[in-house]
Amino acid sequence: MVHIYSYVTENTFDAYLYQLVENKQKFISQIMTSKSPVRSAEDIDETAFSYSEIKALASGNPLIKEKMDLDVQVSKLKILKANFLSVKYELEDQIASTFPQKISSAKYNVEKIKSDIELAKSHINDDFALKIKGITYNDKKEAGQQLLLACDKSIGSDKVRIGEYKGFILDLRFDSYHSNKYILTLNGSAHYDVELGQDIFGNLTRIDNVLKSLPGELEKAKNELSKVESDCDSAKEAVNTTFDKEEELNTKLARLKELNAILEMDNSSNKANKKQDIVESSDDEYHYAKVNEKQKDILFSEGYKDFAPSDDGGKFIVKYPAADKVKVQQLLNNNAIKL
Repeated sequence: MVHIYSYVTENTFDAYLYQLVENKQKFISQIMTSKSPVRSAEDIDETAFSYSEIKALASGNPLIKEKMDLDVQVSKLKILKANFLSVKYELEDQIASTFPQKISSAKYNVEKIKSDIELAKSHINDDFALKIKGITYNDKKEAGQQLLLACDKSIGSDKVRIGEYKGFILDLRFDSYHSNKYILTLNGSAHYDVELGQDIFGNLTRIDNVLKSLPGELEKAKNELSKVESDCDSAKEAVNTTFDKEEELNTKLARLKELNAILEMDNSSNKANKKQDIVESSDDEYHYAKVNEKQKDILFSEGYKDFAPSDDGGKFIVKYPAADKVKVQQLLNNNAIKL
């Protein structure tokens, strides 16, 4: 049996390394399980700690832990805000184009069904008459037989006009993709399909049932119109809302910016020291510093006279009392940007 142990040291860089591993595991799990609320996923960002931040982390600086926690929290809040804005923009597009089209289409459908109901009512007391291929049949049995005869092999997936019934134009087609049966379409202002069978009287009953169901179709169309209008109103309310965690995000971003500035302070100080190119050494009574000619003049005006040329051209080594270290450093630092 093999046992695997993982050791970590408190207040060291181990915390940051394990955070990287955790982020990678979350990224992998998000893709493999498809549980993410978003359609895309990103690996850990490209932000890297500076040497001053690493030094602070190794020394147990609590600001580093706070920064790492804030990085995670801010990332989550940004994802939530991005999702919120994505939905909001999509709703705005739907309000501008999709919903008006749907509402217009639904209203038009309601009017077409109303017109067809009036058409059916105008023929409700008519004697039976089914016109097929230009011939009108008043006998139901004969009409049913002729309807079956019209369903021959010449009928394909394209609609073929075959007749008329109670003011509705009849088209016939063969549905080879779904039902594998002949479909009769009643064309008024709207279109209504009837699946035909082998019973001559059954087919006529199905046609009449479609006409009788028109009031129900009108109710469905009105409900669909109400639903689309309600969805549009809900979308308009939704786009007027704001991201509910905006204040929290801004607060955390401000604190993160503040922490980054604090953690960058040491790094900026190191860069300034490099520009000054000051190299110090000391003994018990005196200190030494490498300076350029401008700095040499500043120190000379302050009464420091002990200078010697440096090995690299244009630089000098100044010798000054150890007790004056703070004063000399202030003079050099204050004039660093004037070099």
